[in-house]
Amino acid sequence: MNRRSFVVDSSKILIGLGLYELMACQAPTQPSRQTDISFFPYEEMSIQEMQEGYETRKFSISEVVQAYLDRIEEIDQNGPTLNSIIEVNPDALSIAQELEREFKSGNWRGPMHGIPVLLKDNIDTHDQMSTTAGSRALAGSKPLQDSWVAQRLRAAGAVILGKANLSEWANFRGDMSSSGWSGLGGQTKNPYRLDRNPCGSSAGSGASVSANLCMIAIGTETNGSIVCPSNNNGVVGIKPTVGLVGRSGIIPISATQDTAGPMARTVRDAATCLGSLVGIDPRDAQTSISHGHSHSDYTQFLKEDGLDGKKLGLYTRAMGFHHKVDPLVHKAIELLTHKGAEVIEIDRINTGHLGRGPFDVLLYEFKDGLNQYFASLGPNAPIKSLAELIEFNKKDSVELKYFDQHLLELAQEKEDLSEPTYQKALEKMLKAYREDGIDRVMNEHELDALIAPTGSPAWKTDLVNGDNHLGGSSTPAARSGYPNITVPMGFVEGLPVGLSFFGKAWSEPLLLEIAYSYEQASMHRRSPRFLEE
Repeated sequence: MNRRSFVVDSSKILIGLGLYELMACQAPTQPSRQTDISFFPYEEMSIQEMQEGYETRKFSISEVVQAYLDRIEEIDQNGPTLNSIIEVNPDALSIAQELEREFKSGNWRGPMHGIPVLLKDNIDTHDQMSTTAGSRALAGSKPLQDSWVAQRLRAAGAVILGKANLSEWANFRGDMSSSGWSGLGGQTKNPYRLDRNPCGSSAGSGASVSANLCMIAIGTETNGSIVCPSNNNGVVGIKPTVGLVGRSGIIPISATQDTAGPMARTVRDAATCLGSLVGIDPRDAQTSISHGHSHSDYTQFLKEDGLDGKKLGLYTRAMGFHHKVDPLVHKAIELLTHKGAEVIEIDRINTGHLGRGPFDVLLYEFKDGLNQYFASLGPNAPIKSLAELIEFNKKDSVELKYFDQHLLELAQEKEDLSEPTYQKALEKMLKAYREDGIDRVMNEHELDALIAPTGSPAWKTDLVNGDNHLGGSSTPAARSGYPNITVPMGFVEGLPVGLSFFGKAWSEPLLLEIAYSYEQASMHRRSPRFLEE
């Protein structure tokens, strides 16, 4: 597949009766037509099951990768035309064959060996694929080296199938944009309802892993761009502590808030992938502080009784945005307490009024980071500065057809990072969301984690008015740089919504323990059926 040009045109028994009542209200109010999709032998298969299949010779890595490539062609290019993938790796099958030879010779790289993975297309790969952030300005741009994430995945034996579509420039470009739209990739669709939005800049990553076009997708988040598409597409997403996963070779927004993380259909699969991504990235100084806080195997923390004795804070300020989401939260709380957790209400996390300070931090860091990224592409870079990018968009026939570039223009007006306005705003934001925010609240109430609904059900995609995101809870973890894990919580009219678990820096092991226990007791994940209204 070539790059596309955009074309308009409770515990498991909780709950007896309550569970049946919940399922009854999940059906769409009107009949919907399901797109006819052929049988896929690896649908909803876990990493562990796939590894067992390799070991018993039930199937080979090459067979699996070819099947995924065929499914991508059927579902992403044809059929529902999900539009979640911007480019397929032409080397995917040859990589699979090499990994198969290694396996047969006794070289087993670990639990990611032979696992099909998609990368968001703001993550550099030094191969035949381009890295574009979805922008026509970077069409054909070939980075000079692998990103840390790509390097680590290759070392772990993963097969990079291709690049996932995204909101252009990770959704930091203009006002009233539609999540999942890029000038190069067009509009990604939600696999549950094709007229609905996949959310967040990691839209293609969320949609593709939900649709079983890969086993793992890697997304990136500045504020909500892993957890929101995980919410809308009914999958698990991990936004790690900033510094746990190296950011070198990732087209940036914010050095303070950006991080990459795994998106998967189960907590175990996401935890398996996370262990392969951590380490000290020599090109990302922030990772030096992760020394002593990272683990090569996060599955060791997964316990079915992980909720027993835990104290959780329900972040109530993040509720009330949808009258059908709140009852799902209350049912989740019933389940959490049934499994031995104590849940108390927390009305506010950060104190004080920060005004536009956090937004200014993003503008300053976006300009600085983007210009550094363009410089990393060398003398043949198609775009060499933010100023050049703005001028390119003005002349292009597609880039400004639907949405403006107001955020790019605001960022271009900022000075460098030595500016006192930036430094003061950054200091105030981190203090408000760290020591005066999440740390303070959790210490005062002796909490193990905070919980909140991740977001609203998917809204209808609208290229005129943009997103209609009703609410969410990503900001405290995003602005503090702390970890956040979202797990499917249930459905509203057939559309998935998630429950978020977040907490202090480096608390991934504890959050995984809690999230896994909730997932195993609830098991809300259902594969999408590509419904058409």
